[in-house]
Amino acid sequence: MDDIRHRAKILVGISICSLIFLGVATFAQGGKVTGMSSRKDNFKSGYSKVNGMRMYYEIHGEGLPLVLIHGGGSTIRTSFGRLLPIISKQFKVIAVELQAHGRTEDRDAPESFEQDADDVAALLHNLKISKTHVLGFSNGGSTAMQIAYRHPELVDRLIVASAFYKREGLQPGLLDNIRNATFDVMPQVFKDEFLRVNPDPKKLQTMFEKDRDRMATFKDWDDSILRSIRSPTLLITGDRDVATPEHTVAMSRLIPNCRLLILPAGHGQYIGAAEAPAPEDNMLDLTADLISRFLRDGS
Repeated sequence: MDDIRHRAKILVGISICSLIFLGVATFAQGGKVTGMSSRKDNFKSGYSKVNGMRMYYEIHGEGLPLVLIHGGGSTIRTSFGRLLPIISKQFKVIAVELQAHGRTEDRDAPESFEQDADDVAALLHNLKISKTHVLGFSNGGSTAMQIAYRHPELVDRLIVASAFYKREGLQPGLLDNIRNATFDVMPQVFKDEFLRVNPDPKKLQTMFEKDRDRMATFKDWDDSILRSIRSPTLLITGDRDVATPEHTVAMSRLIPNCRLLILPAGHGQYIGAAEAPAPEDNMLDLTADLISRFLRDGS
């Protein structure tokens, strides 16, 4: 029983920030952020005024544009530190940090996936990007779907990784535990990386609380939102992910032009997210290759 309680506490903490369910007996946290490219060529970063706040973004590489949207509690680096150097060799990657996360300002309003979608759309308008591929992970996957729904003209191809759209699609008991979660269950790697780029503990606490409250009060989306997505879409999930494989299959049946990829992995493991165990041999390269193939020709 003590072991079950211990595992439940771990699940609550990581699910609040990035909706993580590893589905294994022990939790192997990444512990530090690695893999981010140090090359300076074709790289720029900056801030853009969007909907009343300053939003941080980075641009890596050249080619067709691809927007990366991180998970809850994360920064660009914690979600994509390992994937970005690989994928930016083939695409012009625009990586963002959402409201209250990392270097992006907060606003006097709760977080919502709809507002996040509008913020990313405003950023793309400011950057004069009229159409782009979009890849969102975890909470970022929910934001990506809202972009395709609310701003369909912007989205060329869509990749939704480890996301959900109805409460019943999550592993049993996960959302029930979130409401009373406390700051101490937040993965240390998230805390460390936030404070590295934004050394204000009060802002870190606020981000945690807003992420927690968004998930604790999450309301199911209507099926019509997914049915309205017209962009060619790839859903990616792990077989031991936050959402059940059955839920992701159901999502794939609703989105009209959709492919589905289920990998033998936990939440974020297949993209090398910092909070997840290290990917299995070659899994990260495999994932990057499959993403590239889909974005280039839909295969």
